[in-house]
Amino acid sequence: MTNNHRADFILVITTMLASAGWIFSKEAIQGLPSFGFIGLRFILASLLLLPLCYRSLLKVDRVTLFGSATVGCFLGSAILIWIHAIAVSESLGEGAFIMSLSMLFVPIFAWLFFKSKPPRIFWFSLPFAILGLSFLSQGNSWTFSGSQIWFVLAAVMLAIQFNLNSHFSQKIPTLVLTCIQLFVTGILGILVSTLTETWPQQIEPQIWGWLTMSILIATSLRYVLQTAGQKNTTTSNAAIIMILEPMWTVVLSMIWYGERMDLTKLIGCSLILFSLFIYRAGPLLLSRIKSS
Repeated sequence: MTNNHRADFILVITTMLASAGWIFSKEAIQGLPSFGFIGLRFILASLLLLPLCYRSLLKVDRVTLFGSATVGCFLGSAILIWIHAIAVSESLGEGAFIMSLSMLFVPIFAWLFFKSKPPRIFWFSLPFAILGLSFLSQGNSWTFSGSQIWFVLAAVMLAIQFNLNSHFSQKIPTLVLTCIQLFVTGILGILVSTLTETWPQQIEPQIWGWLTMSILIATSLRYVLQTAGQKNTTTSNAAIIMILEPMWTVVLSMIWYGERMDLTKLIGCSLILFSLFIYRAGPLLLSRIKSS
């Protein structure tokens, strides 16, 4: 197996772990406050990554450290909105497809923040995404449900974080940046939980098990594997593979929760998936056609 094939395989595993994180989170917040769960999950995950990068972290100057923490605030905001959406949602698969739209929002904010015009393929794929969202809302008399709105807001925040993250990733090692952002996300979660939530007096043992799996598998291991996979493959390949996450989430939610989608929502998810495929795979396919 070549390095490229091994990297692609690692990224496929990464998408599976990310989709499993949706189930872990949904189960964990059955016994833990939503924001408190995020706080514990991300603080402990950052502490697990710390031994891998603490030497590099000590070399980071204060300005860069502050900037990285600021980016972490956007990640934290996106994650807190996301976990709230999960808490009020009846369909994880639908939410996963809406969240995947964050990659289509990225070029818009890159244009606003850094004057980087979106590629032509973006304008071709965007109408399919909008049409897909309209089909998802059709089951609610052409209006978005509360959870759908929260998922869209989370996707927007994640797109902003992605743009800022790309900027700071040029100045600081990947693991260090990841560790800082996970820690800041955890701190935000604990802060919001302290202000808005009441913790139960007793928490069932299985809830701690779901929290542990969220920390070890869906956060720490996932980010380490994603970093390792991206180092040995092209950005285009990585982007295409990451499309698998909402698909795995749908499969897992159908197996675990018995979720079913009606025809209009199935069409909506398919259109969103198609728009992402066009946007991410289009340039790669065109380059291969030209070179052949």
